Amino acid sequence: MSRILVIRLGALGDFIQSFPPFAAIRGHHAADHITLLTTAPFAALAARAPWFDAIRLDPRPAWWNLRGLAALRRQLRGFDLVYDLQTSARSSRYFWLAGRPRWSGIAPGCALPHANPRRDFLHTSERQREQLAMAGISTFPAPELAWLTGGAQPAEIAPPYAVLAPGAAPHRPEKRWPAARFGEIAALLAARGTTPLVIGSAAEAPLAAEIRAQAAATIDLTGRTTLADLGPVLAGAALVIGNDTGPMHLATLLGRPAIVLFSSASDPAITAPRYPDGGWPVILAAADLADLPVARVAAALP
Repeated sequence: MSRILVIRLGALGDFIQSFPPFAAIRGHHAADHITLLTTAPFAALAARAPWFDAIRLDPRPAWWNLRGLAALRRQLRGFDLVYDLQTSARSSRYFWLAGRPRWSGIAPGCALPHANPRRDFLHTSERQREQLAMAGISTFPAPELAWLTGGAQPAEIAPPYAVLAPGAAPHRPEKRWPAARFGEIAALLAARGTTPLVIGSAAEAPLAAEIRAQAAATIDLTGRTTLADLGPVLAGAALVIGNDTGPMHLATLLGRPAIVLFSSASDPAITAPRYPDGGWPVILAAADLADLPVARVAAALP
């Protein structure tokens, strides 16, 4: 039995886009022991998934932190093969900390390089699939997600409902469509008989309050769902509308109809959520999301 390490640190959307590669690695190494190196926000979700035998947390020590680097070095040693799905400058340096094992990634001198000079112009899903193919993985099954969708939904939810994801990472305000415009869409959905439902962190509760001020039927789930809890909520949605954030990647992976809003802060050709068959959700883009009119989003509603 070989010891396999998979490196995927974040962010949430990137982590979710790696579900298909995780499934492919598990299928290719069915009899091997697979460890995931990730960061704390994703550990609980990864522990529930069927793809890993162990989870290790990367404390991401500063390069001057010799004690932290020594601890990380111990975590990286002892593996027969490493799949670096993060492929960042940081994770590539781990190749040396790990003792230069067989390595799939972009670390200089690694045995299984993703040798495509245009890799940074590929969508994340194509880039990771090509990386694994170059490392010898030829079968890419759709990831089994029953472990994620089988839980109970909050009691107040009843179909039909539409999920709104008005938030974004706190340091990326430019990725947010104004909450008041989400409120207008929520009112339109409610008038059509579809209950709006807002998801997000507790810090995004003010966004939900602004939406509810325009559509009183809206259900506020901000701060009430972990990443794992989102599975059954998104799986039952008639529609999901949101900014370019992690939950939108999960919604499309679950095959839900989705409208994703992009500013110039991200390139949808490289980072947009995708369906399991490779299809694309509805993508509405504006250089500044403050310039995206409600009418354009309303026209995209099914």
